[in-house]
Amino acid sequence: MVDQGPSMDAQCPSWAASLGYMGVAAAVCLSNTGSAMGTWKAGTSVINTGIRHPSSVMKNVIPIVMAGVIGIYGLIVGVIIGQSVSKPSNDRENSYSTYTGLAHLCAGLCCGVSGLAAGLCIGIVGDYGVRAVGYRASSVTLFPANSAEREGYSNIPDSDDAVGDDNVSGSDDQNKLFVGMLIMLIFSEALALYGMIVALIVSQHSYSCL
Repeated sequence: MVDQGPSMDAQCPSWAASLGYMGVAAAVCLSNTGSAMGTWKAGTSVINTGIRHPSSVMKNVIPIVMAGVIGIYGLIVGVIIGQSVSKPSNDRENSYSTYTGLAHLCAGLCCGVSGLAAGLCIGIVGDYGVRAVGYRASSVTLFPANSAEREGYSNIPDSDDAVGDDNVSGSDDQNKLFVGMLIMLIFSEALALYGMIVALIVSQHSYSCL
């Protein structure tokens, strides 16, 4: 007697669709959570810095924009997975297999957890980066006032009137801080992009019982 393997009911049970919809929920909810936390952390710093240096608000809004993009990644993956979950036929035969459901759940978790981690990273980097750029732009000194206590700190003038090739002007220092923050934000955003790419590839793996 030839073993024909598991039956259709074992490969495509009625609860298999719940795996796919769990993947949809994971992709959307976790990505939006990371986007919200990144916007919260960076947004409070932008408002705080805007009190002292209002002209830098529009430039420092970049972390908020990058955090918002993470939610779009989760939306894209969630829509693709949601459209791939097939409904049972009129004869109550389920074509959606556990293999497809687990693949969709994996895709949702890849995108959602990656988006959550990227959002937290963008929020923390944006928080400290925006504050640092704002402090430098408003000429707020973070160094001790006593000359003895200032020993060991970087001596960077607050104005652009410094003389000498070894001195760094305040505007140049501000630009360097901003560029460094921007590079860190780009690589933080790339984490969510990696998760979305893997999620799109894994979501294409499917097996139908019909």
